[in-house]
Amino acid sequence: MSQLHTIVEDERPERAVIAALDAGEYDIDSAIAELKELADTAGAEIVAVLIQRREAPTKATYLGSGRVEELAALCEAQEADLVLFDCELSPTQQRNLEDAMPCRVVDRTMLILDIFAARARSAEGRLQVELAQLQYRLPRLSGQGTALSRLGGGIGTRGPGETKLESDRRHIRRRIAAIKEQLEDVKRHRDGLRARRRKDGMKTVALVGYTNAGKSTLLNRLTDAGVLAEDRLFATLDTTARGLKLPDGQTVLFIDTVGFVRRLPHHLVNAFRSTLEEAVEADVILNLCDAGNPESEEHLDVSRKLLAELGCGERPILSVLNKWDTVSDAPHAPVGNTFYISALHGWGLDALLDGIAAALPPDRKRVSLLFPFSEGALAERCRKEGAVEFEEYVPEGLRMTVTLGAALLEMTARFTVDEGGE
Repeated sequence: MSQLHTIVEDERPERAVIAALDAGEYDIDSAIAELKELADTAGAEIVAVLIQRREAPTKATYLGSGRVEELAALCEAQEADLVLFDCELSPTQQRNLEDAMPCRVVDRTMLILDIFAARARSAEGRLQVELAQLQYRLPRLSGQGTALSRLGGGIGTRGPGETKLESDRRHIRRRIAAIKEQLEDVKRHRDGLRARRRKDGMKTVALVGYTNAGKSTLLNRLTDAGVLAEDRLFATLDTTARGLKLPDGQTVLFIDTVGFVRRLPHHLVNAFRSTLEEAVEADVILNLCDAGNPESEEHLDVSRKLLAELGCGERPILSVLNKWDTVSDAPHAPVGNTFYISALHGWGLDALLDGIAAALPPDRKRVSLLFPFSEGALAERCRKEGAVEFEEYVPEGLRMTVTLGAALLEMTARFTVDEGGE
């Protein structure tokens, strides 16, 4: 009976109070709006907001002592289950605030990690999230016995499991080392796949951008990928790759990546580095944003900065303003490397595909070849991977006119002949 009672109680959204400090570093209203959306994604209900304006946070408690007392009283009055801080608290600040608050203290990083823990589906994704959580929590274990022993199903408690976190630091460090080793195996596998794609001349297009920009919807629209697409932050975390033939005959591999967000925790960037390297290695990058969001330009800039940090500066990057149907009732022609689309309704996709084809490295070429009969396997590969215009058998072998990528052009160079076949 008590178990049933617990399950019913858990269905009630956790009541949360937001606490933030406005030091003028960024627009506080936008930051609070985004934190509210993150909280909603994690299953919390915001019941109050407290903002303090001061030049810098205090080292001990982030907010000033008077505001900490005010926040504790506000949490009591609102019967809050937790207080959400719009920052990453230091271990000292976390401990001091937990002593001062009548409820759990969760910072922005822990909240995002909790969302990732709830949404990771693949074994790799779960490992990446667990690594990020353990690295974040390790320096915060001292004095957190009470907080960590609270078993629960949400906001800051999802993931590696409380019994692991209550054990000694050596055990946690061993677990971190084991996860890193497993992820290194995953990275080697990814590197092998990328090397094989390069060898085969397969081009890749990475979908990146602010979370909830519609990357999964676009991938589904173009390739029938069947990826979960929800109007929520971080709806999908696991990388999906699907092939698509462009209008010019080239086949490319579209790769969906994890969504970005302002101040993405560095623990997550490091943990997901092997996944994000898909963008680094891509031939073309599509930087998506929600055109209907008033901060769409800033969202594009957040993604650009993170891409630059990852080393993508030399790659062709196309800015894609998705959800254009929420801005206008008519399509908009592309302007330079900026494309206006609606993945939901299919607007602007032909122009986008043409733009991708134009941005790809120009290594495809139309050639005439004469294969001796002994090279049947190579001729068959040209049929599969190239665009054949003409072929016929002649006494000397097989004549073929075909458009090929760089790898096959190199492999078939010795069989090239003039158009007339002489």
